[in-house]
Amino acid sequence: MVKVLRTVEELQRWRAQVRAAGRQVAFVPTMGSLHAGHLELMRAGRARVPAERGELVISIFVNPTQFNDANDLAAYPRDEAGDLALAAAEGVDVAFCPEPDALYPKGASTWVEVGGLDNHLCGASRPGHFRGVCTVVTKLWQLVAPDYGLFGRKDYQQLAILRRMHRDLFLCGEVVGVSTVREPDGLALSSRNVRLDPAARTQALAIPRFLDEVRARFEAGEREVEALLAGAGERLGAGEVHYVSAVDADDLQPVVRVEAPTLVALAVVFSGVRLIDNVLLEPGAS
Repeated sequence: MVKVLRTVEELQRWRAQVRAAGRQVAFVPTMGSLHAGHLELMRAGRARVPAERGELVISIFVNPTQFNDANDLAAYPRDEAGDLALAAAEGVDVAFCPEPDALYPKGASTWVEVGGLDNHLCGASRPGHFRGVCTVVTKLWQLVAPDYGLFGRKDYQQLAILRRMHRDLFLCGEVVGVSTVREPDGLALSSRNVRLDPAARTQALAIPRFLDEVRARFEAGEREVEALLAGAGERLGAGEVHYVSAVDADDLQPVVRVEAPTLVALAVVFSGVRLIDNVLLEPGAS
């Protein structure tokens, strides 16, 4: 059974016991509605911290400060009982499931921001989103004090921002990126996928198909971004395209030619459901 902790004080007492026992901690922060992508993060955490050596911890918390739209927050899927059953099957030891006022007590006024990396991609249209992400992850990291924190590469901008935050704030442990998990037809797994109606679910396949085309052009020798992204509007036209961009994989600034590791990322809305995905292009990689 998964040990469920709901208050900061409970988590702090548990962490002190683990520290005293000399055991390691792998941590997977989630907003619940767990899917196979989350389970892969848990497996990656358990691989780094086997049961005989330490604890596998998740958090289930729909963080209100990273939502720009109250309707999006209200619509975000929640299934704690189902999530805990899936976590138990993966050998999770502890789940931290707080209420919002546990992490944002009355009068809380401290925020964590990473300047510069949130100017493009999702950050351009979601002001304050990454401030909310960084703030809640900092709080959770401070409480859990993990040896390893596991995050998916599907949310590449988030991963890059959290890595920079981790470095700049001298936080303990290591931020670990885990490869995107996909459906058999190529669509990246997301908690939002359950909100797609059948027609939108079919239309959304344009995303992985377009990214496959971008990779194929790159592998054929194309390096100019304009040519790599040609046809995006036509290929993704069934959805509302928020952005299709090529940015430096480290500082997330736009590029016009792929001369260093480059992220091609996009966000497209189908029937009101916003999906993101990306492909990493690495010159010289074998």
